[in-house]
Amino acid sequence: MNKNSFSLVVIATLALAVGGCATSKSAGVYERGQAQHEMIVRMGVVQDVRPVKIAGTQSAIGAGAGAIVGGLAGSNVGQGKGSTVGAVLGAVAGGLAGSAIEQGVTREDGVEITVKLDNGNMIAITQAADEAFRPGDRVRVLSGGGTTRVSH
Repeated sequence: MNKNSFSLVVIATLALAVGGCATSKSAGVYERGQAQHEMIVRMGVVQDVRPVKIAGTQSAIGAGAGAIVGGLAGSNVGQGKGSTVGAVLGAVAGGLAGSAIEQGVTREDGVEITVKLDNGNMIAITQAADEAFRPGDRVRVLSGGGTTRVSH
């Protein structure tokens, strides 16, 4: 396999790895550790819904894979010391690009839902925009294990 083919394989692997890192802040998606754990249920009425952006993740995977791809691409520049300098510069640039790509791929649309609970308290929860909420909707607020979510 030549260097160009190898670089394409690494880039494809990077795209799959970064896409696999996306974790949803959805009311309908539970982490494995949240299953079969009791949650407190409170009822309330939606007062306001505001669209927000949920920032993407920045793990070492995106930066590391980008550095590998950039280093391989940079090593093709020149020969001897030029190849080494190209590999180092390519790795740095690739690491920065990989991190930015990961953050962009894992960013998602969200909503901030303000709820007036039946006890009179007002709360706001931010989660993925995978369920439509409107002011006046009667909702359930589930809390437990450091996570709170709103559902119909």
